[in-house]
Amino acid sequence: MTTTLRPEGPETPTAAGGRTRRWLILANGHPVGALRTTADPQGDQLWGRISELEITEGRGRGRGTFGGLAAEEVLRTWGCTRVDVGVPEPAAAARGLAVTLGYTERALAMSKRLTVASDLPAGLSVRPFDRRAEIRDWFDRSVQDYVRVMVASGLTEEQARARSGGGPQNPAAPDPETPGMVLRRLYGADGGEEPYGLLWLQPRLRDLPDGEPLAWVMKVEVSPAHQGRGHGRTLMLLAERECLAAGVRNLGLNVFSGNEVAIRLYTSLGYRVTERLYGKQL
Repeated sequence: MTTTLRPEGPETPTAAGGRTRRWLILANGHPVGALRTTADPQGDQLWGRISELEITEGRGRGRGTFGGLAAEEVLRTWGCTRVDVGVPEPAAAARGLAVTLGYTERALAMSKRLTVASDLPAGLSVRPFDRRAEIRDWFDRSVQDYVRVMVASGLTEEQARARSGGGPQNPAAPDPETPGMVLRRLYGADGGEEPYGLLWLQPRLRDLPDGEPLAWVMKVEVSPAHQGRGHGRTLMLLAERECLAAGVRNLGLNVFSGNEVAIRLYTSLGYRVTERLYGKQL
């Protein structure tokens, strides 16, 4: 039996200036599945993504493996240096396929349905973080930390620095005047000027398929001198309060797979894994 990949329709541009195309997986000319390949620029590189991979007939016959490998070859011809796949948490078979094809789990997407705003611990205060020069300095330092963690997660340093240049996973420095932007610092009751931590929140990043808005935690950061005292939990509770105040009841975040401390914190607060991100060098 011959398995092939055939375009289902024309190639189209992406909003990020890349390209995308949907393909049919054929067995002896008969459609048995489909997938989509996408390539978007990351700095001066192209990164690939495989999505919509589904086998509709004859599962267990290696057709998913063929589809994944064929999609990688398409992305190589497009000039991609890396490929990512996002696998929904319930799709155990797809996670197994990703591992079989040599992908490494890099990050988790987690989310929570918000109901009631919890009180913040007594003795703490929250202030806006709105000084542009300070935000720029903080963001530049954060980018260096981001590059280090991305390299530890499996990227080359060149790829990590390309990824740090912008995009939905690591956007440009936040502008405090952007409508809806939440930038807050956590302080102690002593009135000192040394912040305990920082929250960066997008109260309405996008809408879910059912039309409800989804907020996103872009950054939760506890100052090194104040770690291990529960301030990360406080900042997450603050994020939930900000969302509910804005009328948003769904809050999501990304966390690197190796950050076990953060994963335990989010899980204890009721966040659940919705998707796992896997990556592979091409």
